[in-house]
Amino acid sequence: ADDPPTPRAEPVPVPKALLHHDDGDSVWIRWPTGVEVVRILGMDTPETAHPEHDIPYAQPFGEAAAGFLRGCVAMADRVELLRAEEKDPYGRTLAYLLLDGRNYSVLVVEARLAAENVRHFGDNGFPDRAAAVLAAAKAAGPVPFEPPHRFRSRMRKVSAWLREQGEYPGEEETDDR
Repeated sequence: ADDPPTPRAEPVPVPKALLHHDDGDSVWIRWPTGVEVVRILGMDTPETAHPEHDIPYAQPFGEAAAGFLRGCVAMADRVELLRAEEKDPYGRTLAYLLLDGRNYSVLVVEARLAAENVRHFGDNGFPDRAAAVLAAAKAAGPVPFEPPHRFRSRMRKVSAWLREQGEYPGEEETDDR
């Protein structure tokens, strides 16, 4: 049997000026060689509006989670990625975001602005990082929002209905006569 791929062991420095985001659990980095889209490991934050992805409305606490990430990055002197060996099904890099050496996933879970997803997706080769997220979730208690995966599923149905009505946000009605 093949051994599971091992994660890249060394954190990669990320210049803050290259880092961008619009929600609380993913970032993109505009490297000189191209854009790297990163899904942050260990947690899932409430959604911000993404009509292009069938999320016409922001989930409660979604904007707060995005603001939390923005503030954490702004306050950090050092930003790094700890990349897993494999990418997600959408081709995104899977990584922990480290801010001055601290695991951002732990910080956002402690703030009750993210639900842990380690129990669903596993440790991605980082057992200690994943255990820290699980411990933070246990200490923080239940989150005050619907699980983001359920919200996304519900919004796909809402999006289909809005399109049928010709009322999807940002889509103009066309006159086919």
